[in-house]
Amino acid sequence: MNKLFLIAAGIFSIPVIAQDTISIEKAKPNPLTFSGYVEAFYSYDFNKPANHERPGFLYNYNKHNEVNLNLGLFKVNYNTENVRANLAVMAGTYPQYNLAAEQGLLKNIYEANVGIKISKKNNLWIDAGIMPSHIGFESAIGKDNWNLTRSILAENSPYYEAGVKIGFTSKDEKLYAAAMYLNGWQRIQKIPGNQTPAFGTQLTYKPSSNATLNWSTYIGNEQPDSTKQWRYFNNIYGQFQFTDKFGLTAGFDIGVQQKSKGSSSYNVWYTPVLIARYMPNEKVRIAARGEYYADEKGVIISTGTPNGFKTFGYSANFDYLPAQNVMFRLEARAFNSKDDIFSKDAGTSNQNYFVTTSVALSF
Repeated sequence: MNKLFLIAAGIFSIPVIAQDTISIEKAKPNPLTFSGYVEAFYSYDFNKPANHERPGFLYNYNKHNEVNLNLGLFKVNYNTENVRANLAVMAGTYPQYNLAAEQGLLKNIYEANVGIKISKKNNLWIDAGIMPSHIGFESAIGKDNWNLTRSILAENSPYYEAGVKIGFTSKDEKLYAAAMYLNGWQRIQKIPGNQTPAFGTQLTYKPSSNATLNWSTYIGNEQPDSTKQWRYFNNIYGQFQFTDKFGLTAGFDIGVQQKSKGSSSYNVWYTPVLIARYMPNEKVRIAARGEYYADEKGVIISTGTPNGFKTFGYSANFDYLPAQNVMFRLEARAFNSKDDIFSKDAGTSNQNYFVTTSVALSF
C-alpha cells in the first residue's frame, strides 16, 4: 500500500516553478497621445466700436459684444526616447487674426514639428517645423496664463515660429539653452523679396521648483532685402512662486530696428509688465496686472499720432475652476494712452475700458 501511495502521489503531484524563471514582458506605453482645448468668450468694450472689433494691437478676445470662439484646438503628440512629433490644428478668432498673413490652410496650423534626439549621453534635441514661440511667458492657450487676456507685450511679440531649433536640457533640468534658425518674426512663409535669415536664442534657468528666469532674443529683417532693416529684440522675465498661494511674474521686452537700410540709427520700443496672482484655494484664482508699452516710432504698433503708441494698461481677473479641466474667468481691463488712439462713438479717445469673460475646457 505504501508503494502504491507513493507512486500515485508522484503521478499527480504539481511541480512548483520559481517566480524568477518566469519572464513577464511589460507592456510598452503608447507613444501617441491626444488632447484638446476649447475656449469661448464674450467681451464688452465701453467705447462700443461699430465694427465689433477691439483695438488693432489686440489679437485675442478681440470681438466686442458678441459670443465667439477664441481658440479651439486638437493635438496629436508622438513621443519616444529618441523621436518626438506634434501636430495641432485650430479654429477661432485667435488664428483668424494672428495668422492673417499666412496662406490658406497654414492659418489653421497651431503646431507641426518633428524632433530627433542627437546625443545618447545628453538631453540634446533638434526640432524642425512650426513651433510655439521661444519668446515670452504667455501662450495662446488661455488656461496656462495667469490673466484671461494677454498682455500688450505678448500680443505684439511672436506666438509661433517656423524654423529649426537645437535645444539642450541639463540632467538636473535646471538649465535649458536653445538656438534657432527662423523664417522671421512670427512667420511661416517669408516676405516676398526677403532672403535674409533670422535667428533666435533662449536661456532658461530654474534655481528651484518655485523660480524661473528666462532670456530670449531675436535677430532678423522684416522687410524685403531692398529695404533691409535689422531688428534686435530681447525678452526677459522671471516667475516666482513665493508661497503655495502667492506668485509674481515680472517681464521686460526691449527691441531696436534700423531706421533705414544701412543706418546706424535705430528706433526703440520697450515694455515692462508686472503680474501678481493669489490662489486662496484649488478652485479660485485672482490676478492683477500693470503694464506699459512705448513704441513712439510705430515699429510694432503704428498709430500715426504725434507721440506714437505710449500706453498704460491695468487689469484684474477672477477665475473659478468647478472641475480640474474647466475654467470660468472674468476680467476687467483699462488702457490709458498719451494720444487719442482709441475709436469712440464718432471720434477718438485716449482711454479704453472693457470687460471679458470666458469658459475653457481642456481634455
